[in-house]
Amino acid sequence: MAEIILENIVKRFGSLVAVNHLDLVIKDREFVVLLGPSGCGKTTTLRMISGLELPDEGKILLDGVDVTMKRASRRDIAFVFQLYALYPHMTVYENMAFPLRTQGFKGNKVDMEIKQAAELLRIGHILNKRPRELAGGDMQRVALGRALVRRPKAFLLDEPIGTLDAKFREEMRTELKKLHIDIGATTVYVTHDQVEAMSMGDKVVIMNMGFLQQVGTPQEIYHNPANLFVANFIGSPGMNFIDCVPLKDESTGVSIKLTAVNRVIKIPENLQKLILQKEKVDIELILGIRPEDVTIEFKEFENCINTEVYVIETLGAYNIIDVKVGN
Repeated sequence: MAEIILENIVKRFGSLVAVNHLDLVIKDREFVVLLGPSGCGKTTTLRMISGLELPDEGKILLDGVDVTMKRASRRDIAFVFQLYALYPHMTVYENMAFPLRTQGFKGNKVDMEIKQAAELLRIGHILNKRPRELAGGDMQRVALGRALVRRPKAFLLDEPIGTLDAKFREEMRTELKKLHIDIGATTVYVTHDQVEAMSMGDKVVIMNMGFLQQVGTPQEIYHNPANLFVANFIGSPGMNFIDCVPLKDESTGVSIKLTAVNRVIKIPENLQKLILQKEKVDIELILGIRPEDVTIEFKEFENCINTEVYVIETLGAYNIIDVKVGN
């Protein structure tokens, strides 16, 4: 398998800087998810790792070897596209056999590799069918199988389940994660869907406007976001932001004044210590609150703020309540 290192990578398209001085280490056998909104540079990064695009600056190392200027065919990396890219005139078997035959494999070796991949992906019953006869989920399994038979050093997947409906996406998330556990290959997965990223990745890499925003485990990203973009982007809905000023009180420690409602509330001791340590008393800050950390009550009590209910969205197992705070 493979360790992939990106050093100070820059990619430009005319005046647009698609990837801006990116440094990233992807460890051997890791499942790393590149996450961000459309146009953030994640697919361009994936294409540079594969060799389909070349960086304007920086280096790409594969197991310690500089492959920055090597063609894609010489990197021993498999790329799975969102739109499957299956040959319509070939059967599933022939599609999976194609990369092996181009590498010079014949006969029993081809049969053995296809049989193993088909068993792993549960597509043995469709090997004689053509792509037009398959459902979207099966076509994606075939595309994965075609990559799998090559036994590459790393797998690159560009929004591979983005075109499937919600039920199939949920099934394929589970299957892709199990596949990674079974084969142990280094995997880099691109998505704009945070549910995919948080449920599948060992490590999540968040990008925005070509810049790396944060790298960490799903838990680290969620509970300790590096900046306002990450805090708002991760979570459904994202984090709430309220302007505030920390106040020092000799008897109660540090409290927070919410400027929108002119209300002082208490905060946990760990936050009090952090504010004192960073010397942020009497300085304007932004308080971030996750929606699930808010409780709605119908009478005033300590540590509450008055709000006006704006709209309630019913989503089955839970509701999302939008409230107006101050102005």
